[in-house]
Amino acid sequence: MKGLFGSHIDLTAKVLDLRLQRQNLVSSNLANVNTPGYKEKRLEFEGELQKALGLDAKGKMTKTSQMHIPAAFNAGKFDGKVLSNFEPRVVHGEDAVDMDKEMVTMAKNSMQYNALTQVIAKNFQGMEKVIQSGAR
Repeated sequence: MKGLFGSHIDLTAKVLDLRLQRQNLVSSNLANVNTPGYKEKRLEFEGELQKALGLDAKGKMTKTSQMHIPAAFNAGKFDGKVLSNFEPRVVHGEDAVDMDKEMVTMAKNSMQYNALTQVIAKNFQGMEKVIQSGAR
């Protein structure tokens, strides 16, 4: 399949996996909303993803030649980092997990996950059209 779709399918698959991990962490945070002393956890991977794609600090791609932009991606070179050492908000009598914040994170992550699944589906639809046109 790698020859059919190129390296972008590996990139999309890796980001889908990381988005699923983030969704699981948010679900865990919500499940522990009433657990005393529980500290919410986060999964951050966007910065590492930019480094793996060869993006500079300003978010622009670095060029190795005037004629092209680097597109090589190795999914094994980066991973998400679970953050649990930051201080959550603590208000006496309230939860350490901010439900509103977690729900927003969950909704945003779900929309981004769904967008990526649509990208992959379009790849397969294109391949299906090519196969069907060759069968005639």
